[in-house]
Amino acid sequence: MEGERPFVEVVLLSRNSPDLSLRAFNSIQSYGLGIKIGSFTSGRPIGPYVSGWAIDLFLSNEDTDVRAAVEAGAAAAKLGPPPANPIEIAEDEVRIAFDGDAVVFSAESDEIYKQQGLPAFLAQERDNATRPMSGGPFGNFLKKLSILRDIYMDDKGFSKVRIAIVTARNAPAHARVVHTLRAWGTPADEAHFVGTYEKAPILKACGAHIFFDDQEKHVLGASAVVPAGHVPGPHQADAPVIPAA
Repeated sequence: MEGERPFVEVVLLSRNSPDLSLRAFNSIQSYGLGIKIGSFTSGRPIGPYVSGWAIDLFLSNEDTDVRAAVEAGAAAAKLGPPPANPIEIAEDEVRIAFDGDAVVFSAESDEIYKQQGLPAFLAQERDNATRPMSGGPFGNFLKKLSILRDIYMDDKGFSKVRIAIVTARNAPAHARVVHTLRAWGTPADEAHFVGTYEKAPILKACGAHIFFDDQEKHVLGASAVVPAGHVPGPHQADAPVIPAA
């Protein structure tokens, strides 16, 4: 009904001046987008407005604003370069793909791999397979997205909001992912345990609209086929962590 708040609302945050808001909203209208609210700060940082608007997911090309959004408690990512030849995607679904560790889940297991090696990582995950992991920077966002998934679920069990996990974990470390999603009540429609294989072909196959990963290597690789966002995390770009046998 008119006046009711939508399930999802996009907020435009810009360092441009209020005068330029006229051009921005005219462009939005010409593209037929339903964006009606936002802030224009005339060059001031927009990080403080993330909590002011109670934003759940913040996307930007500006690294300092992304990190400010993280500090404000939002799931945030720096967008990579757009695909030169984007894949054709279904218009009647929203398909969002996530990496696991240090994105949806905490970086605890990644740190064990980095500090103690693969055998210690596999032993840790085997011994704790049924113990749910702690949430990472996108943990709360995934839980809210799962609510939206339920809202758009049809009577056959298919939703217009589709969630995929694409992680470098493989068996037996995959089990903890499944048990964690069960415990959280956030089922994924797809899970891809790729080990040392590239993620981009899998993302292309599932037709993801966007993918989030904490390792720049995977973001750049995915950006060839799908819009991708880099989630600030504990890993250096030149030392990727790939916990797979």
